[in-house]
Amino acid sequence: MKAIRCKTYGPPSNLTLEDIEALKAGPKQVVVQVKACGLNFPDTLIIQGLYQFKPELPFTPGSDIAGVVKQVGEGVTHVKVGDEVFGFVAHGGLAEEVIVPANACFPKPPQMDYPIAASFMMAYGTSYHALKDRAKLRDGETLLVLGASGGVGLAAVELGKLMGAKVIAAASTQEKLDLCKKYGADELINYTTQDLKSTLKEVTQGKGVDVIYDPVGGDFSEQAFRGIAWNGRHLVIGFAAGDIPKMPLNLPLLKGASIVGVFWGGFAMSFPKENMGNTMTLMQWYAEGKLKPHIHNIFSLEETKEALEEMMNRKVKGKMVVKI
Repeated sequence: MKAIRCKTYGPPSNLTLEDIEALKAGPKQVVVQVKACGLNFPDTLIIQGLYQFKPELPFTPGSDIAGVVKQVGEGVTHVKVGDEVFGFVAHGGLAEEVIVPANACFPKPPQMDYPIAASFMMAYGTSYHALKDRAKLRDGETLLVLGASGGVGLAAVELGKLMGAKVIAAASTQEKLDLCKKYGADELINYTTQDLKSTLKEVTQGKGVDVIYDPVGGDFSEQAFRGIAWNGRHLVIGFAAGDIPKMPLNLPLLKGASIVGVFWGGFAMSFPKENMGNTMTLMQWYAEGKLKPHIHNIFSLEETKEALEEMMNRKVKGKMVVKI
């Protein structure tokens, strides 16, 4: 089978497309014939050796997948050969086949096409876990989303609005903010032309924001935190800016605020029943037309390098998908 391979850490140009051996399912595993793989910003980090974990070289990147069950291992009963499914893996998705842990493989709703299904799990799973389980976002609270036009950011804007929050979207261009507005954002901040801290104070009438959803990091994290409300929660999602910020700890002390880590993959693996409950809620909202993933572009497996370069250059709004 064909697969994108990372043999040395570096930029997308280092990746190769190769033929490797077909996969076999072990106990509680599912081999899926991949139809689509959604790209996420961590994919650009993992191939550079900059992510929280480093797979043993060589490896195949890609986490969000959708496809057809080819083989099931011992102990797998909820899906069978031929079923259409979607799910997530630590890596391995950018290939014609992938092994998916049984508890991370879900039946695909018939009305959900493969590119949408491959765009769903990581973005919406992360954002819903962050807002519901970690921030405990309440109806009427104010939510600030940094990097709001990206895959997880746009999902957070959409979910925050659905959960009853007033949503402030922050992004780097007017075009990106226009998309956030379409997804329900109440207030828009262009943090390349506006001062984040003072603008937050203005749009919240001095109160500050209750929850900060932060997949960006860098200099924006502290600026945002300085605009947090009393008892606010700053959700640490990731570091798309490239720099892991160092936060002065007197800031959470003075605001009675919390810095809350969000690692959805770890949650999903450690608490599969709770994750399944969240997934079922998201599936219900999708079926009711309340969630609409935004696909920026669709690439072929051979075009994976170009797709990842576009993501690294901050040109993406919503989700990128590789169709296989």
